[in-house]
Amino acid sequence: MKNYLLIGLASLAIGCSSPQNQETLSDQIASDQQLPEIKKMGLNLMKSGFNAGDGYAEVWIRDFNTFVAQSAKVVDHQLIKENILNFFYIQEEDGNIADGFVTIQGEFNSNYYTQSVHKPTLAYHKNTVETDQETSLVQTVYNYIKATGDISILQEVVVGKTVAQRLEASMQFLLNERFDEDYQLLWGATTADWGDVQPEHDWGVALDENSHLTIDIYDNAMFVIALNNLIEMGGDKIDQAKWMKVRKDITANVAKHLWDEKRQKYRPHLYITDSPFPADFDEDEVFYHGGTAVAIQAGFLNKAQIKTQLDKMIQNVKESGAPSIGLTLYPVYPEGTFKNEGMHPYGYQNGGDWTWFGARMITALIDNGFEQEAWEQAQPMFDRVIKNKGFFEWYTKDNKPNGSGMFRGSAGVLLDVIDAFENLEQ
Repeated sequence: MKNYLLIGLASLAIGCSSPQNQETLSDQIASDQQLPEIKKMGLNLMKSGFNAGDGYAEVWIRDFNTFVAQSAKVVDHQLIKENILNFFYIQEEDGNIADGFVTIQGEFNSNYYTQSVHKPTLAYHKNTVETDQETSLVQTVYNYIKATGDISILQEVVVGKTVAQRLEASMQFLLNERFDEDYQLLWGATTADWGDVQPEHDWGVALDENSHLTIDIYDNAMFVIALNNLIEMGGDKIDQAKWMKVRKDITANVAKHLWDEKRQKYRPHLYITDSPFPADFDEDEVFYHGGTAVAIQAGFLNKAQIKTQLDKMIQNVKESGAPSIGLTLYPVYPEGTFKNEGMHPYGYQNGGDWTWFGARMITALIDNGFEQEAWEQAQPMFDRVIKNKGFFEWYTKDNKPNGSGMFRGSAGVLLDVIDAFENLEQ
């Protein structure tokens, strides 16, 4: 039986763990029998491909970003590079990046996918409600370079342009096509936190005249992380001064417009048009777990604010009955507010529990000195991998696995967490 720490430790004074507690944590990490098994399971999954999971045919960029570094431990680096480069072969002239691609087998005939002009063996699709494909690709290239040391990928030429040039073009697309001049922040469709389902349609992944345009923390935090990555890896191959100014301005405008000082949390949405939700639903009370975790990764919050966010997440888990801080959001959107039937209260992205984002919060806690709290909050995520013998896409409120049963994104971020804990011992 593991020696779990009491959840009340999360409300201890801010600061790094004391030497005594740190020694205890090191002992727990070293003696934990689940971690080696989870690592083995996760790396075995990495060996088997690049599609998001057994429920998806596509190599999705937002997923690939979160497991590319772990894939590099067990997969030929050239194969990984080729899959990354595929995204540049399907990049549109305006710089935008598709969600993902499939390899065409046999005759191509599809109303859903578009066949690549530059590499006809590929077909691709984009969920236009999202504003994270371009930022995910920049992060993927960065994570690949960090994992492999292969900086040469930036000079690879794809249809007459280097990867470095194409990365800048993808960032420029966001400024050209997804930038709100009034708030000076990126916009997208209304979704639940980091999700890709809008409330106006039965499926909900495509922008149209019914969409409600809005600004949220997730898209803008992902943008700043991508700019951090681009500036670090790009060197003299990119316009450093330009992107440093954009990063500075986005960071300042996030703090100015999205941070709710009274509630000490991020606003769910800052609407450019009107809200799609009922007037009697106070959306400002909704706390976005995933977007908040990514905001911490972007460096938006100080240590006291991070502690406050963690306390709120723990309280939300307690009140909702969710299994972990992977809880997408709380309180959830009421029944019927999303036409997509999977977005019922505590379903899918409307209060489902996702290790894919919860584990990012764990890593962010470790990075900011909350190692003990991170260990406590990671336990439910570790436990269910062993219990269910796999990395599932998401979990219900009663901790039952749902979605893809071999979800590489969940495996990737959880392996990142294990790496971070094990590095504490060194």
